[in-house]
Amino acid sequence: MEMRMPDGGQSTRARKGHIPSPPAATGSDTGVDIPAARRAGIVVTLVLGGLTALPPLSMDMYLPALPAVTRALGSSAATAQLTLTACLTGMALGQLVVGPMSDKWGRRRPLLLGMVVYVFATAICALAPTVELLIGFRLLQGLAGAAGIVIARAVVRDLYDGVEMARFFSTLMLISGVAPVIAPVIGGQVLQVTDWRGIFVVLTAVGIALTLVVVKWLHETLPRERRHGGGVGEALGTMRGLLADRVFTGYTLAGGLAFAALFAYIAASPFVVQEIYGASPQTYSLLFGINSIGLITVGQINGRLLVGRVSMDKVLAVGLVVITLAGVALLLMTSGVFGEPGLVAVAAGLFVLMSAMGLAMPNTNALALMRTPHAAGSASALIGTASFLIGAVASPLVGIAGEATAVPMAVVQVVCGVGSLVCFLALCRPWQSQHLAARPAGL
Repeated sequence: MEMRMPDGGQSTRARKGHIPSPPAATGSDTGVDIPAARRAGIVVTLVLGGLTALPPLSMDMYLPALPAVTRALGSSAATAQLTLTACLTGMALGQLVVGPMSDKWGRRRPLLLGMVVYVFATAICALAPTVELLIGFRLLQGLAGAAGIVIARAVVRDLYDGVEMARFFSTLMLISGVAPVIAPVIGGQVLQVTDWRGIFVVLTAVGIALTLVVVKWLHETLPRERRHGGGVGEALGTMRGLLADRVFTGYTLAGGLAFAALFAYIAASPFVVQEIYGASPQTYSLLFGINSIGLITVGQINGRLLVGRVSMDKVLAVGLVVITLAGVALLLMTSGVFGEPGLVAVAAGLFVLMSAMGLAMPNTNALALMRTPHAAGSASALIGTASFLIGAVASPLVGIAGEATAVPMAVVQVVCGVGSLVCFLALCRPWQSQHLAARPAGL
């Protein structure tokens, strides 16, 4: 298989003829028709976008309900926060389980199993009588919801390569990027007509609808001859092989650290914008939405204008540099080097940082997955787990100095930006042409 050209461009011909053409898929695992799956076009895009949007919906729709959960279940605020931590942890660890499963049994069966468990766990969350039970089933909800994240990326890897894959990831960002914007709004509106349990009822309905859509429209994309027949030992061996590949690990860590800078923004921005700079919740929601629009817009520019014309490594480098420089600017502003900055200046810095994610995230995913045609599920699991775990570590650090300063947020973003650049340059070494022709990771 052609991996990448020495000039950093990616071949759009690599996937053509790569996969044999068994009988057309009928929704079962008996056959895989890759051309038919590609022709599904907008339908597949919407299904995969829905799968990647479900986890942020599960996290962010619930945010406005946290105070109500605390009161209703008689718990402390810290205990109620564990319901978020449990869901995030489940999403991180679940990918490590589902990814190898999808390489062994195909994409559909693990995905459908995950969706069924997600619906069950979410329904139980709506009925949970104690905060302890809610924490436990939020963990299960995250574990099951991880199936959508990891398998969506693996399906993209099955269907596309090179330029086409990078473009598809940018399109997915357009769909999944809307979810964090609208989720808190939907959650707030649900709370207008019912209590916090109603949010889980809505998520249960969304899970059921998405499961039915997957059953009808998302066919199997992994042919039997490309599946792995081994058990846990082989899965662990595959992951060790992937991590032993310097370039794959470099892209994975660079993407995870860039994602952690985004997590730092999400965790700190409510306090920075509202508590420190005195903005109203409505103003905060407006700024959050504008920043998300910036990320989505730049992601579309990446997919429609840059990919295929400019080396993905070059575009990624620009994205990581801009993230780092935006973090440095925020650190200088929040630490008082330029005097007392206003909300407009800080919001502008956050907008630039968020927008640059549209160059970093789709390209790190595409470049890492290009090296793993034989184990896309396991590779997708490692990419997702790295992002969530690094983000989970970075997020609490933004409040280490209390709620009266934005300096910790900026410090975390600078460290993550510099770290992502170091991993990219030291491990991926994009100026070396020899790694472009290297054998796929893990072989």
